[in-house]
Amino acid sequence: MLEARGGEFELTGSDDSRLDPSVVAALYVKHADELRAFLTGVLRDGELAGETLQATFAKAVEQGHTARQDTLKGWLFRVAYNEAMGIRRRQQTQKRAYQKLAWNHDSSSHSPEDAVVRWEQVESVRAALKILPTEQQQVVCMRIYDEKTFQVIADELNLPLGTVLTRMRLALKKLAACFESDESS
Repeated sequence: MLEARGGEFELTGSDDSRLDPSVVAALYVKHADELRAFLTGVLRDGELAGETLQATFAKAVEQGHTARQDTLKGWLFRVAYNEAMGIRRRQQTQKRAYQKLAWNHDSSSHSPEDAVVRWEQVESVRAALKILPTEQQQVVCMRIYDEKTFQVIADELNLPLGTVLTRMRLALKKLAACFESDESS
């Protein structure tokens, strides 16, 4: 077991599969400021850095005995980095879930008139798409309905990326002109 002795750590005979609390406290005193600065740089949030620092030292209590005595500082930084990356992954997952929720909001809360207006808009877009040249229709449908990237569309159609982008730009220009003329009449 590791024990703190005058700022250094010594291996003792007892091994109860946890670090001695005095060792963890000494590690905290010695490395907390440096770890906090590191975590703040990784997470860009001081409050999250503090929470991650706590989680790091909780892991040190639970699993610190598995680290070699001469690599404890590196072990702490690796644990801190892994904890920070876990937080960032959870944030990204949550962000994607919120975005998906925003796109798939409950349409049952809208009035019947809203549903009719929405249906009319969809039908007018479908009608406008039919006036586009076939190659532009194909690009627009693959991009909007199939949610494919322009590069995937270019690969599937065996076309240069610039050609696909030009077709999309021309199609959007024609659609915008079509809807502008509808609004002005």
